[in-house]
Formats: sequence, C-alpha cells, structure tokens
Amino acid sequence: MARYLAGRLGQSLVLLFLVSLIGYCVLLLAPGGPMSQFSLTPGISKAELDKIAAQMGLDRPILVQYADWLWRLVRGDWGTSFRDGRPVLAIIGGHLPATLLLMGTSTAIAIGLGTFIGIRGAVKRYSIFDYAATVGAMVALSVPTFWFGLIAIYVFSLKLGWFPAGNMYTIGDASFLDYAWHLVLPALVLALVDVAIWSRYMRTATLDVINQDFVRTARAKGLTSRRVLLKHVVGNALLPMITLAGLQVPAILGGALVTETVFTWPGMGRLFLDSLGYNDYPVVMGLLMFSAVMVLIGNLLADLLTAFVDPRIRLA
Repeated sequence: MARYLAGRLGQSLVLLFLVSLIGYCVLLLAPGGPMSQFSLTPGISKAELDKIAAQMGLDRPILVQYADWLWRLVRGDWGTSFRDGRPVLAIIGGHLPATLLLMGTSTAIAIGLGTFIGIRGAVKRYSIFDYAATVGAMVALSVPTFWFGLIAIYVFSLKLGWFPAGNMYTIGDASFLDYAWHLVLPALVLALVDVAIWSRYMRTATLDVINQDFVRTARAKGLTSRRVLLKHVVGNALLPMITLAGLQVPAILGGALVTETVFTWPGMGRLFLDSLGYNDYPVVMGLLMFSAVMVLIGNLLADLLTAFVDPRIRLA
C-alpha cells in the first residue's frame, strides 16, 4: 500500500506540474493579457503601463515568471488577486463552501436516483420503464446543462413561482429552509446529466452481475428474488460505480461552472468565469490548480475505496 501511494503521489506531482505549466503559458500568451484591464483606463500612458508591468513582474520572460509563481505556490503563497488585492487562497476559501454544497447535494441526488433507475431498468429489462429511462437518459445527455437551467428558471421561477431564480439565499434571511429553497433548482439541474450517466452504467453493471453463476446458484437454493437482488446483485454491481464516482469529479466541476453561472450561485465556477472576464490570472491559476488537486484526490479515493470494498483487488 505504501509503495502504491508513493507511486500515485509521484504521478500526481508530475501531472500537477504539467497542468500548471500549460495553464500558465496559455493564460499569459492569450490575447489581451493581464495588462488589458489597465490599458482601458482613460488617460494612462505607455510609461505608466510599463511601470505597472514591472511592479507586477510581467516584464520578465514567461518561464522566469512561471518559475517564480511555482516557487511561491510550493511555499503556500498562491498570489494575490489583480482585481482587489486579496490573497487567492482567501478568495477560493470564500467560494468553496457554496460549490461543495451544490456538488454534494447534486451528487447525492444523482447516485440515489441513478442507482434506482439503473437497477430497476435491469430487473425489468425491455419494459416500458426501461425504454422510458433509456430515452430520458439520451435526452439528458444530448441537451446542454445551461438549457435545462434556463428552462427550469422559466417554468418553476417565472411561471409557477415555486423556487427563486438564482442566488444562494435571500438577503436578510439566512435560515436553513431559505438555503434549501434556493438549492433545489441548481442541484436538480446539475444532477440531471449525472443521473443519466449513473443509471446507464448501473443498468449495465447489474445486467452483468445477474448473469453470473453465483446469482443462478442463489436462485437455485430457493432464495427470493428480492433477497438475491439485495444481497448478491446490488453489492457486486456497485463496485464499478465507485470508480465511476471518482471519474465523474471533472464532469461535476464542469457542470457546476455552467450551473453556478445560470443560477448566479456564488461558487468557484462563477468565480472562475468572473476572474477570466477581469483577466485576474492569479485567481484563475489558483482555481485551476485547486480543481486539478480535487480531481486527483477523487480518483485516488475511488481506487482505495474499491480495494477496501473488494478484497480480491490488491494495490501494488
């Protein structure tokens, strides 16, 4: 186990280095650059722009800038925002709880509904429910997330008035029910695509397990269909789903970016787009690195949990 963890740590460090290098170079080489926000100031001269660039260290070669940024990152200094001068870690920490709340709720909904739909579709194969679930999954996977968000706002907020159209809470009301009321629509929209993915994988995994010899043996012993399903089928079918949960972290983060923007949810996805709009590159790079770390941790936890649940798997 220790050897496996050491190997994964080495791989993760290499991946983080490559992600940081590519991301840093792409941002600085993109049209406009971090100085574009200052060049729009009326009456500012080129000499003043050069002075600001020197103060920010932007007059040095790009690799020198990257090396300096990386060294400070390793020491725990993620830089300060070009926009308001606050530390990047403080800005991310202020938006992280909102994203974790949205992602956690949507993931719980996706796992619960997706598991139920997938198992029922496999048990009732080729039934009306199975066909309806298949069509629904294809529609959910084909339509963009932002479209579902806009339709949800139009129907349930503007027409019916059941839920608020955006934000995380009502100003002046920070009660639990108010937070939950604002969370319903964005969580359901973000979970919609994940439900489709989870149900399809769960259906396939359940069908694979149902056809195994040990399931036929359990039935031959006279066990009821319900007992066979709960004791022998579901547990084994969930094993590949653990790996899927780890692989879904990037997709959830991407969906959260769109969903948070549509519903003006004050999370890291909305912060990322706002920072791009203001050319706030320290915050953008901080979010990029933080997201990369979350993805790597999610994949590692999925591998470790799979090995823990299934004693046949040995990590080496």
